Amino acid sequence: MGEIHVHEFMSLDGVVDAPTWTFEYGFDPEMGNTIGAVTQRSEGILLGRVTYEMFEPAWSTRTAEDDPGAPFFNETAKYVVSGTLTEPTWSNSKVIGAYDAGAIRALKDEVGGDIYVSGSIRLVRALLGDGLVDGLHLFVYPLTRGSGPRLFPDGAPPRKFELTAGVAYDNGVLYQGYRPLA
Repeated sequence: MGEIHVHEFMSLDGVVDAPTWTFEYGFDPEMGNTIGAVTQRSEGILLGRVTYEMFEPAWSTRTAEDDPGAPFFNETAKYVVSGTLTEPTWSNSKVIGAYDAGAIRALKDEVGGDIYVSGSIRLVRALLGDGLVDGLHLFVYPLTRGSGPRLFPDGAPPRKFELTAGVAYDNGVLYQGYRPLA
């Protein structure tokens, strides 16, 4: 059975919206190595519709020369959780329907390796709520946003996690890897 690993760019106050606010910090090459370690063992990408619709135009025309992550995003099987999208146009994409924890469990069994999730905050919250996330890979930026969607919204049930990795990059970003505790 594969594991679901979630990657998010996050502010100090937990906001995980579209990460345009990360640009001023640049992208430390070591951050790419860390993300690459997660994607390297992933045989599938699980996305919510909104993130899928943001990623498709951003990634579908990129090549390995443009970005070393392009082959992963373009060649890997993509599973889109959506009750409205019916005809995905990005290569290797399949709509699996509206969120259904049972369908996601079955997908974990079917995919030959891990499943990578990025963005897709509503999906990630549902996955966390149903105990389907096996790893969180958070890149925490040294700023606060004040408002915006948070990984764990107000009222979310308390959860405990084990720290599996921690790295400080030269641009001030911290990588924190976590595994949920039972």
